Amino acid sequence: MSLWDKIKGEFIDIIEWTDDSNDTMVYRFERYGNQIKNGAQLTVRESQVAVFINEGQLADVFTPGRYELTTQNLPILSTLKGWKYGFNSPFVAEVYFVNTKRFTDLKWGTMNPIMMRDPDFGIVRVRAFGTYEIRVSDAAQFLREVVGTDGIFTQDEITNQIRNLIASQFADVIGQAKIPVLDLAGNYKNMGDMLVNAIAPKCQEYGLELTRMLIENISLPPEVEEAIDKRSSMGAIGNMDQFLKYQAAESLTQPGGGGTASDAMGMGMGFAMAGQMAQSMNQQQQPAATPPPVPQEIVYFVAVNGQQTGPFNMQQLSQMVASGELVKDSLVWRAGMEGWAAAGSLPDLSTVFGPPAPPPPPPPPQP
Repeated sequence: MSLWDKIKGEFIDIIEWTDDSNDTMVYRFERYGNQIKNGAQLTVRESQVAVFINEGQLADVFTPGRYELTTQNLPILSTLKGWKYGFNSPFVAEVYFVNTKRFTDLKWGTMNPIMMRDPDFGIVRVRAFGTYEIRVSDAAQFLREVVGTDGIFTQDEITNQIRNLIASQFADVIGQAKIPVLDLAGNYKNMGDMLVNAIAPKCQEYGLELTRMLIENISLPPEVEEAIDKRSSMGAIGNMDQFLKYQAAESLTQPGGGGTASDAMGMGMGFAMAGQMAQSMNQQQQPAATPPPVPQEIVYFVAVNGQQTGPFNMQQLSQMVASGELVKDSLVWRAGMEGWAAAGSLPDLSTVFGPPAPPPPPPPPQP
């Protein structure tokens, strides 16, 4: 450095940082010998925090605003330096600017598949990836735990560690959630919130805040995805009989579908096979044949001395006829009749009273 640059550096009294990199989290303000003059102007912009370090020890922290560096607004540094009545000569201190904005669209993903037990497919392996957002919530803690003496600290130096935390916690979250594979897509937001709650305390140990966590996709092995596609295809087919008929009719419109005897024979065999398959499926779907209901036995009630007796079946009624308890003029009734009727007037009881007597023989002829 030339003598003029040295002299110029000693008289520079403006301390500020403008970031045009979009990925720098911490920047150490560089000046010759780290000398700061009494009354120097410090400008801390929005989404920045300025931290003063004295001989390796963290001193004062400045939030957004414009400051004139004096003993009054450097209480910790004044104590460390032993300034009781102010200072006039330049003093030596390191100034770190910490970027407190949100760092967005940071990628995460599982390096290896995660095993999980699914009620539909058994044990499956899943992979996941997405994005997250972080910001520095405690500048002093972040400098102590992560940055150290790094003059320019970028997001790439911490994102690998955060990515590992997310992948580790994702395995625990998806195991505890016990969500079926087919329902994972509808629970991305809930699982993202669960991940934030699980990882946030660990990020706070670094002075960071995990502001948002997004799951973009949870993928399955190709064989499981193929099984899901087949299940979806079967559901889309619906009526197999109609589908087979459609396929057979569609073959007629394909190139080379007619014009030769072999084509006609092939179509005939296709129709026959489709018919046999449809008939077989219909037979499987039809319920088994059941026998007709057992006929109910006919029974009658008999009125005896104005009182209802019975019911009596046909055999019992025959016995009553033989004993004289039931005659053709006796009133009887059964289910379905409108009222009581004489037993001899009912066709059902004709067999009970026996065949009618033959007509008497004609008188002999007169001599």
